[in-house]
Amino acid sequence: MQLTNKQIQFAQTIDRWVHAIEKQGGSDTYLLDKAYMYMPILQQLMDISTHKQMYSLCVTYSGLYRFAKLMENLSLDFV
Repeated sequence: MQLTNKQIQFAQTIDRWVHAIEKQGGSDTYLLDKAYMYMPILQQLMDISTHKQMYSLCVTYSGLYRFAKLMENLSLDFV
């Protein structure tokens, strides 16, 4: 399974953002407050990735995993 440069770039962008917030002691609430800026990137990443590719990216980029999981949990609260 090959990842494209675009997929890696999107994953790294989200990962760096989440880790920067973590270093400042930011909580999930803070992430949610700023999530609107990164939701389009996550959506684009999901649109161009298979399930296996997303899994691989989330294993590699813990910040991406945290943000994606937060968005998943938030969406489940509305079902």
